[in-house]
Amino acid sequence: MRARRKTLVGTVTSDKMDKTVVVTVNRITRHPLYGKVIKVSKKYKAHDENNEAKMGDVVRICECRPISKDKTFFVQEILERSVLVDDLI
Repeated sequence: MRARRKTLVGTVTSDKMDKTVVVTVNRITRHPLYGKVIKVSKKYKAHDENNEAKMGDVVRICECRPISKDKTFFVQEILERSVLVDDLI
């Protein structure tokens, strides 16, 4: 039986590459020794076949086979579109 693929929700922080976006995923965890609640963020490169995701969009990324050295996720769906000042002009 195949294991379920990991899915994460994050914000697109860069869309400058062709067919690739950088997604920042934030999570909250406790410090192992002191117990303080801290925010931890991690950046993932995700494959975006049609270049649909833009900077500021909230997207769901899903794990897949390695596409390149750094890309092991793909954009499954765009959950929320961002409204940037450039789009209004």
